[in-house]
Amino acid sequence: MQGSRMASGLLAVYPGWDGFLGTRGSWMLDTVFTAMLLAIPLMVASIGAVRYGRRFRLHKALQVATAVVLFTTVLAFEVDMRLTGWTDRARPSPYWQDGTWNDWIDWSLGVHLLFAIPTLFLWAWVTIQAWRKFPRPAGPGAHSRPHRVGGRLAAIGLTLTAITGWWFYWLAFVATVG
Repeated sequence: MQGSRMASGLLAVYPGWDGFLGTRGSWMLDTVFTAMLLAIPLMVASIGAVRYGRRFRLHKALQVATAVVLFTTVLAFEVDMRLTGWTDRARPSPYWQDGTWNDWIDWSLGVHLLFAIPTLFLWAWVTIQAWRKFPRPAGPGAHSRPHRVGGRLAAIGLTLTAITGWWFYWLAFVATVG
């Protein structure tokens, strides 16, 4: 369904489905924004469950659920971005300038990708290694120390990915002239 928004007093129609957060963002942009908003507290709860309560099964369940939700959401997001793009929705932003890498939006996207891409691979590695090397049912093992180090780096990466993604979202889809 094509949607419309008021942009600078003019009716603007964007490709794809309009989002649900009341911004210029598409439905998938809003979904990723919200998923990241939920992923950070889940990650903190998961880390707390294992660190303070030694609840290894809960930690595993929360991490697997978070990984599946984020992977599915990001995959759908990438498909949506390739099919409908995002630049039409970003153009009304006061931070938009036509051209290549000459505005705040492009730079914020670049910074976001510097965190998002390595974090994706790191988190996948930590998850796969944990799946392969930890006992079943979940519990401490020989892989605990490398998992802690990789997990901490992945958690930091996910947090920075979320923060830089929200920064990009605000610059491109929330900010308005005036």
